[in-house]
Amino acid sequence: MTHYLSTRGENQKLGFSDVMLAGLARDGGLYVPEVWPRLRPDTIAGFFGRPYSEVAVEVIRPFVAGDIADADLARMASEAYATFRHPAVVPLDQIGPQQFMLELFHGPTLAFKDVAMQLLSRLMDHVLAKRGQRTTIVVATSGDTGGAAVDAFANRANVDLIALFHDGRISEVQRRMMTTTAAPNVHALAVKGTFDDCQAIVKGLFNNHRFRDEVSLSGVNSINWARIVAQVVYYFTSAVALGAPAREVDFTVPTGNFGDIFAGYVAKRMGLPVRRLRIAANVNDILPRTLTVDGHSGVVELRTAVVRGDGARRRAGPRAHGVAAAIRSLRGAGPGAGGDARRFRCRTCR
Repeated sequence: MTHYLSTRGENQKLGFSDVMLAGLARDGGLYVPEVWPRLRPDTIAGFFGRPYSEVAVEVIRPFVAGDIADADLARMASEAYATFRHPAVVPLDQIGPQQFMLELFHGPTLAFKDVAMQLLSRLMDHVLAKRGQRTTIVVATSGDTGGAAVDAFANRANVDLIALFHDGRISEVQRRMMTTTAAPNVHALAVKGTFDDCQAIVKGLFNNHRFRDEVSLSGVNSINWARIVAQVVYYFTSAVALGAPAREVDFTVPTGNFGDIFAGYVAKRMGLPVRRLRIAANVNDILPRTLTVDGHSGVVELRTAVVRGDGARRRAGPRAHGVAAAIRSLRGAGPGAGGDARRFRCRTCR
C-alpha cells in the first residue's frame, strides 16, 4: 500500500482515500507519495494500442492499491472516459516535423480539467459511500476548473460542491456552466476580486481547522493529489504512441499553477523516458517569477503565504470568514438551491 506524506513535514502517513478526501494537508502542505512507484519498460510498452481507460487503471493502480479494488477502479475509469467525444479520449495531432499536439478538449466541458475531474468525482463518491460520509468541496476557478467540477460532481450523492469564481472576469459560457445547473448539490459564489483572491479564500478555509472539520472540507484544485495522478495517464498514452519507452519524448506544457506539468514529472519518476519538461506561461506567470529573480534563474522568490490555523486572517481571513458563512447556509440547501451565482459581501470584507 502506498503511503503519503505532507511536503511540509507532517509526520502522519495517510492512504490514498484519506489523501483524496483531505485535499490539502493540515499543516498546509501538499500530499506526495512516500515512495515513487516505478513501471517496468515492458509494462509501459504494453500500453500501446490499449483503450485509454485500461491504461488509466494500470498507471493509477500503484497509487491506490489497498484502498480501491481493481474492479471498482476499472469500472469508474470506464464510466469517466465514456463521457468524452473522441474514442481515443486524448488524441494526438501532428502539427509539424517531430511535433505533436495532445488534444485535451474532448471532455464534457471542453477543458483539459475534465480528464481528471470526471474520474475524481467518481472516486470520491465511491469512497464516501463506502464510509457512509459526506464532504463539502470548495473549488477556486478562473473558469475552466469550476465548469469541469460542476459537470463532474453534479448530483453526486455524497458531495456538496461550492465553486468560487471572480465576478465579471470569466467568459459568459463558463459562468453559465456553473450557474445554470439544476443539481441541488452544486452552488456558485461570485467573488469581488481576482482568481488569486479566490485561491486565498480556499487556503484560508483549509487552514481554519475547526470549520474544515465541521463541514468535512475537501478540494479539487491541483492541491489534490488524486487530480494530479489522474493527469499522469495522458503523459504515458501520448509518449507510448510516439515510441516510448524505446524513444525519449519532450513535453511543452502551458501551465499556471504547476499541476499539469507536475503530472509530467510524476510520469518521469514512474519510469517514462521524458527527456525535457518545458513550462509555457503567459501573464499568469507565477512559475517564471518564482524561479527567476533579477534575471537569474534558480533563486526562489519568497511570497506571503497563509499559514495560521486560527482562521487565517493574515491575507484571506476576512473573506474566508464570509465564504464560510455562505457555505454553512448552502450545505444541504436542497433542490432549487443551484441556479444563478450567489453574490456575498461580508461586513469584514473590503
